[in-house]
Amino acid sequence: MRRYLVVANRTLGGPHLLDAVRQRMQEGECTFHVVVPASHPSSAWSEGQVKAMAKERLDDALARFAEIGATATGEVGDASPVRAIGDVLLREPIDEVILSTLPPGPSRWLRQDVVHRVQRNYEIPVVHIVAQPEHVAH
Repeated sequence: MRRYLVVANRTLGGPHLLDAVRQRMQEGECTFHVVVPASHPSSAWSEGQVKAMAKERLDDALARFAEIGATATGEVGDASPVRAIGDVLLREPIDEVILSTLPPGPSRWLRQDVVHRVQRNYEIPVVHIVAQPEHVAH
């Protein structure tokens, strides 16, 4: 059984990501583990607010994954997506990382070269998906 690590924040749960999940489900039996890095927004924030926002996104995404029949677990991870991925890889075998980011320009993760850093640091296949941000009501 293949195991996928899905890493996203503001793009989590969008149709682009659900399409990628459906595609992998069609390829054979698999499970997904979703990590939402507790990234700090550019506006004022508290640690509790950041984790609560990430947990809300995670819960919404897990519900969407369940709606399409995907077996998924998840967690709120380190603020650094690279560290969040590394934390999971220390505990669990993963066959592929699916990394969803905003487009170049608005994406902090692309400016931080997260895709290449993950590939270099962990020598694991990484599929990069570019999407528009999810609109989360607060």
